[in-house]
Formats: sequence, C-alpha cells, structure tokens
Amino acid sequence: MYVATPPDVGEIFKRSKPERLVAAIQSRKPNEYIHWDKLRHLNPPDGISPEEWWWGIKLSRQSFLKTLPVTDPDGRPFAFALPDEALRLLHYTDQRCSGEIAMPAVVTADDQARQHYLVNSLMEEAIRSSQLEGATTSRKVAKELLRTGREPRSRSERMILNNYHALQFMREEVGDELTPEVVLELQRLLTDGTLDNPDGAGRLQRPDEDRVAVFDRHDSSLIYQPPPADQLPRRMAQLCAFANEREDTESFMHPVVRAVLIHFWLAYDHPFEDGNGRTARALFYWSMRVQGYWLTEYLSISTILRQAPTQYTKAFLFTETDDRDATYFLLYQLGVIKRAVEDLHNYLRRKTREVAEVERAIKRSADFNHRQLALLGDALRNESHVYTFRSHAASHNVTHETSRRDLLYLSELGLLQRRNAGRRAIFTPSPDLSRKLSRAD
Repeated sequence: MYVATPPDVGEIFKRSKPERLVAAIQSRKPNEYIHWDKLRHLNPPDGISPEEWWWGIKLSRQSFLKTLPVTDPDGRPFAFALPDEALRLLHYTDQRCSGEIAMPAVVTADDQARQHYLVNSLMEEAIRSSQLEGATTSRKVAKELLRTGREPRSRSERMILNNYHALQFMREEVGDELTPEVVLELQRLLTDGTLDNPDGAGRLQRPDEDRVAVFDRHDSSLIYQPPPADQLPRRMAQLCAFANEREDTESFMHPVVRAVLIHFWLAYDHPFEDGNGRTARALFYWSMRVQGYWLTEYLSISTILRQAPTQYTKAFLFTETDDRDATYFLLYQLGVIKRAVEDLHNYLRRKTREVAEVERAIKRSADFNHRQLALLGDALRNESHVYTFRSHAASHNVTHETSRRDLLYLSELGLLQRRNAGRRAIFTPSPDLSRKLSRAD
C-alpha cells in the first residue's frame, strides 16, 4: 500500500520566495484535516505550488498540536490536534454513548433484554474483529459456534471463539486499572491454540526473535516496521500508565481521545507475534467502558473497519509519514464510532419493529418473556434455524434450567418442534409457526 510521504517543510521554506510563503500562510485551508497523499492531487490557491500550500497548512497546525507520551523508536513524540471535525465527533459520542441515554424499549425493558443485546454485540465484534485479521469462517457458522458452545473445527473458528472469551475477560474480570500482566493475558486468550509457535502466546516478543512487521495483503510489500523488541517492556509500562490516567490529572485529555490513542499505541508498538490488532481493539472497548461510555459495549467497530480495511491501514500510515501526527487516526476512529452508533440504532429500530410484529401476532394473549419473544421473532424469519438449551442459554446469558423452561414451554404450545440427537434436545420452528401465532388466544 503506497502513501506519499509529505515533502520536507524545511526544504520548502529554503527554496521558496518570501512573498510566496506569505501567500501560503494567508491562503485558504481545506475544511478537512488532509494528508499530503490527497492534497498533492488538489489545485492549490493561485500563486503558490502544492508544496507551498502544504507548508502553510503545516504551519497553521503547529499551535494546535499536543504532544503524547508515546514516541517513535528514536524517542520523538507523537502529537494530536482537535480540529472542528474532531470536536463535533467527540460531542456526538458524548451525547450518544454515555450518561442517561434514551434507548428503544426492546433494550431497556429488563435486565435480560439488555443482556441479550450485549451478548449479541460481543459475538458480532468477536466475529468481525477476527475476520478483519484473516479468519475465513462465515458469520452464520461463527454465530452457530458461539451459540451452541461446540468445539471449534478450524483455526479461524478458534480465533473467533478466543476473541469472544477475551472480550468477556476484559468486561467481567478486569477492573479500571490496566497492567502489563492484564494485556499479556488478553493476548494469550486471543491467540491460544492459533499460533504456529505456541510459545508466542501471552508474552512480548524478545530481542533474539525475528520482529513482526506489517505487510500489504495484496503485494506483500512492507508497510510498517514496529519498534525493536528491547523497547517493548518499557513501552508497555508507559502505555498502561497512560491508560490509567483519568480526568482529575493535571493535564486533561478527553476520555474518548484517550481510548482511541490506546488503540493506536498498542497497534503501533505491535508487541506480539500475533493478535496485535485484536488486542488493540479490545483495549479500546475496555477504556471506553471504564471511562463511562457504556453504550460502546453494544457497538462493533470491527464491522465498520472490515468494510474498508484499506482506510484503517491508511489512518496509521498517514500518522507515521506526517511527523507522527496522530490526528489522522483519531479522526478516522471517531468517524468509525459514529457509524457504529448509527448502525446500532438502525439495528435496534429494526428489532423493535420485529418484536412488535411478534407481539401483535400473538395478540398479547400468551405470557411469553423477552427471551421467548426474541426466539419466536428469529424463528419467524429463519425457518431452518436450530435451537438447543445451550445455544438459548448462551444467547441470553441465562442458566441451563431457565433456557430449558423457555424452550419446553414453546414446544408444549406447538410453536417449536423437538427431536433428540443422541442425548441432546434440538428444537426447530414449527412449519406453521406464523399461523399458530396469529391464532394464539
């Protein structure tokens, strides 16, 4: 993947006439935070060259940049700015991902309803994050794997199951303090049973090993060489210290900015043999949760990233090639969060309508709980779906006994058909489920 390296602003200054530099300072600036890779194809203002225009843009950014504790291997710090677009996106995230947020009744009806949607979102992120890193299992098969709890049959399935367990680990077992040991355990969970070298799970790369690098998926060209392995222990400790800072520190950083930069930092360091991208995204979710952005747990940012993986990679490359300016990555990820929130609300509106249709179909005459309504809605749309005590329990995070009561009740009403496969009970939608529901009294 080719990204044009910006011209040296010092050289531009040396060879340009003063009047042209003044014109560059006074020239109009693009509305977006644009990289040289794109700017070089645009028409500059009259009287200046594209290079001089770039010099003027870079000069205007200097007063807004704030340095970060993350550095390149030579100790030069990264920095970021908050242009208007970033402030708009941060305001959007504040409004929709934290505090008291109005959500559809289908989610806020009870704790079990919320748990159902949380489990679904964790499954979705586990699947899409793994697919982003090369897992080839289809979404349908992956959902069946996670819901039934069967053993994975391939490396791709193992990646997805590991990712799901790792997200659960970060949510349920990790508090509000990040340590190097937690990050190592997270990576171990993500890569367990999937590495050619099993010894690479749960530890940083060592100086005596071939250092991982990032290569283009299409032409195998080198995209990025991360810092040397002997720096990794120190860099990991610094990352955790940065992650644990909160609003009451002397220098304020917006919590969402911090979460995005944690994502960037881990991915930039690439400290592990494998699983770096999945680890980085899991840390982002953790940071958003502990800083009060609870809705983020219901989002799947990897679904958005997977739709345009090249743009995800370019966000890193823009930062690396333009004097370690992390604003490019920040803006891209804030846009991803916004799209994920919009996708979630569209999904919930659709689910709300579907549940309402089921409720109307049964004329509110049967005393179905939310889990049963969700299953009936799914069964109406997917006549070939299979349900088991284990899959129903996993989908809603309930006990085996609760799942058993749910399915047996629906079976007794003739809404599900039961058959046995060995010692396991399997339930499928009744062939005339829609008619039975519409006649329920």
